[in-house]
Amino acid sequence: MKGNISEAKYYHGFNLIPSVGPVRISKLIDHFGSAGRAWKAKLNEMTEIKGFGSVLAKRIVRERGKINIDKEWDNVLKKGYSCVTEKNEDYPLLLKEIYDPPPIIYYCGDIKVANKCCLAIVGSRRHSFYGKEIAYKFASKLSEHGLTVVSGLARGIDTWAHKGVLDAGGKTAAVLGCGLDICYPPENKTIKKKIQDTGVILSEFPPGVQPLPQNFPRRNRIISGLSLGTIVVEAGKKSGALITADFALEHGREVFAVPGSIASPYSKGCHRLLKEGAKLVEKVEDVIEEITLPFTSKPLSLEGNNKTGHIPKGESSYEKQLQLKPEEGTLLKCIPYEPLSLEEIVSLSKIPLPLANTLLLELELKGIIKQLPGKYFVRN
Repeated sequence: MKGNISEAKYYHGFNLIPSVGPVRISKLIDHFGSAGRAWKAKLNEMTEIKGFGSVLAKRIVRERGKINIDKEWDNVLKKGYSCVTEKNEDYPLLLKEIYDPPPIIYYCGDIKVANKCCLAIVGSRRHSFYGKEIAYKFASKLSEHGLTVVSGLARGIDTWAHKGVLDAGGKTAAVLGCGLDICYPPENKTIKKKIQDTGVILSEFPPGVQPLPQNFPRRNRIISGLSLGTIVVEAGKKSGALITADFALEHGREVFAVPGSIASPYSKGCHRLLKEGAKLVEKVEDVIEEITLPFTSKPLSLEGNNKTGHIPKGESSYEKQLQLKPEEGTLLKCIPYEPLSLEEIVSLSKIPLPLANTLLLELELKGIIKQLPGKYFVRN
């Protein structure tokens, strides 16, 4: 537990009152000088706060009277969770800069992971194979550059972003729209445990809070608030990822969008962002070149974690394509970033089946394409 434990207890108490959101909690504590004094304040003292009328003050006092503060705090401690308040030194610095930072954050794992240089990767729960691959690879590469990847542990793009970091041995932060004791979606239980062990799981919601729809915009503002920029991989017209992007703009942070097929419903939101001025990204370096370290004017280094001090040559698909035989290049032009069947590839390329099979194997061995179940192929 970080900081003054008794103070955190009272922050937690206010966080249990439905009518007291982040802005009001901060106003209460700023007015009285501490969470403890604010918790014990009388009705007439609360009405002196700007924006606190008698109706609101009475409601707070009434709800406060129903809470056994010591018992509620013991429940948090027994679950093994930690927390930081807005007054603690470990509270994420970038998050403090937004309009309504959460006064208290519950977490499990290493909170310092969220205080490093962070980038958010978000997208739709429903996604294409292309979106899954991009999220996974971008997250993996960003973590190799020493960045913390932030996402929401949701189905779809969020999950693949977290997986990309975990498989690369990097650091990731997952922001929940529910209490830490609830795994949503349930199938991400294993990923959640891995993130807790190597990174951090955090939430502004007390333990026991269910993943209600109204919680996720609040979750999204934290994802954006922790991050230097937000990368939207795939998003439909009404995707929650667009809410995160809107928060990023509101917070004065960078917004990046990955282009997709004009026929894909999962790319409509990204294309809208691009029309509105988001930065188009085709590779991780497009993102890193735009990022400036917080509180300095220095752009983030492109060196990553390799010992040579530069991006290794020959690692990208582009570099590998330079070494292709003419017939391999011809075949590759017919293979998109979406799964395509062997029959379709043969039909498009006009290359006989036996030769196509040989060329596909060679491309796969070079790491340029990947074979999927059912004799489908896709570009890496």
